[in-house]
Amino acid sequence: MALLDGSLVVVRHADTDWTLSGQHTGRTDIALNEAGRATAAGLAARLAGWSFAAVWSSPLARAAATARIAGYSPAHHDELIEWDYGAYEGLTSAQIRAQRPDWDLWRDGCPGGEDAAAVGARADAALSTLPAHGDVLLFSHGHMLRVLTARWLGLPATEGALFTFAPGGVGVLGHEQGRRVLRGLS
Repeated sequence: MALLDGSLVVVRHADTDWTLSGQHTGRTDIALNEAGRATAAGLAARLAGWSFAAVWSSPLARAAATARIAGYSPAHHDELIEWDYGAYEGLTSAQIRAQRPDWDLWRDGCPGGEDAAAVGARADAALSTLPAHGDVLLFSHGHMLRVLTARWLGLPATEGALFTFAPGGVGVLGHEQGRRVLRGLS
């Protein structure tokens, strides 16, 4: 991982209609809803104390718009796109479990889409290209950020199940005494 000092500030995109309904939103390019735009605007104040060496975003509209509304002009990185849910795109977990009661995203992945290892490989690719110094701001998606957090901490991608990011949520990944740490989630 290239970031040797500084922090990685990660932000989940704000609300869309599908985040409210609980539908799996991977590659479907859905816009922020009115509440999401308001949440994104509120991020400007939450991030105001930082000075970033780089600002990155998933190229999907909901992440890129969250960054722009918060006052940033991010460079788009394809590695930061959300988990590919394949045949489960647009379905809720309840709908999936009605067909497959024992389904677990972290263990099973998605037919026609990705599994945790594939998302982990993308997270590793993103982390490996971070600048060496300074704080970096990154806008992405719920499951991708969970995997990225796990990989930052040296955990398997499947351990992303241990973390959660609300729409518009912010996490801070950093260093302490030579170790990569999770400084906070809000």
